[in-house]
Amino acid sequence: MRDTLTILGLESSCDDTAAAILRVGARAEILAQTVHSQGNLHAAYGGVVPEIAARAHAEKLDLCVAEVLRASGLALREMDAIAVTAGPGLIGGVMSGVMCAKGLAVGAGLPLIGVNHLAGHALTPRLTDDVAYPYLMLLVSGGHCQFLRVDGAQDFTRLGGTIDDAPGEAFDKTARLLGLAQPGGPAVEAEAAQGDPARFAFARPLLDRPGCDMSFSGLKTALLRARDAIIAEKGGLTVQDRRDLCAGFQAAMRDVLAEKTRRALAACPDLAVIAVAGGVAANQAVRGALMEVAEAAGVRFIAPPLALCTDNAAMIAYAGAELYRAGQRDDMALAARPRWPLDSAAPSMLGSGKKGAKA
Repeated sequence: MRDTLTILGLESSCDDTAAAILRVGARAEILAQTVHSQGNLHAAYGGVVPEIAARAHAEKLDLCVAEVLRASGLALREMDAIAVTAGPGLIGGVMSGVMCAKGLAVGAGLPLIGVNHLAGHALTPRLTDDVAYPYLMLLVSGGHCQFLRVDGAQDFTRLGGTIDDAPGEAFDKTARLLGLAQPGGPAVEAEAAQGDPARFAFARPLLDRPGCDMSFSGLKTALLRARDAIIAEKGGLTVQDRRDLCAGFQAAMRDVLAEKTRRALAACPDLAVIAVAGGVAANQAVRGALMEVAEAAGVRFIAPPLALCTDNAAMIAYAGAELYRAGQRDDMALAARPRWPLDSAAPSMLGSGKKGAKA
């Protein structure tokens, strides 16, 4: 096996169509990457519409591949393998990516590697900071929130997670309740920066219970009730009302994530690194609180560059490289999976159905 691998990665699990080419030797180097956002396609609907997302992925994936090949100056035949998100995610988008990757693999005679989207996020600290196993990962995004002990590219132990809404989902719902733009995370953060976090005393869910599990659905409902009470009293919301609601919501989210991180670190005293990834990791209030927790615990804190916190194909290419070196090869039977837990031994956080555990 070659000491240096060149991997083409594809990502299409939600509303970002992405491709990247990664060279992985002693260190990983991103040779080219691109992300095409679908934000303008979904803006009028207040959230991602799966059918629209799937169609947009199908239209953009080959263009993204051509773009990164051109930017890197490489040909498809010079790749060692093609890595693609095979789940979890919106099934139409995941299928678009898997089918595109299969076509490229067959056409170029290259190995195909199906990657768990969550593993891509969880392994990002190794891509950006060359972190050694094991380490603690807080994966905090629009669809997922989990504390993971990462002992290998296929060795994850879940310490806890959200039992309902993920933080990013809660930010999006909050933005919709307050008439803010989507995606909700950046919009709420911008409003919160000018608000008073102490005006609304929102509860910090599940802090009265042991363990690392979280719940954010009730926090969103509390904000809805506070909003409705203001409207009933005043006949509407002022700009400052909205800013204060955002600040109170963000402060509660920050405090919950910080406390649960303390508990996760206490449960893993042998670990010297805490890393965070996922879209909500871009929130500066959350990131700052986690840095303080890490400093107090005497462990190293790692957060990827903001561009690698959100969905991207570089993380998929990197995860694919690790799986390739571990001997994984997929064939044309590779299936798109809407559900794909990283820790298959842990009980489902969100329930199970015919297609298996959700997360």
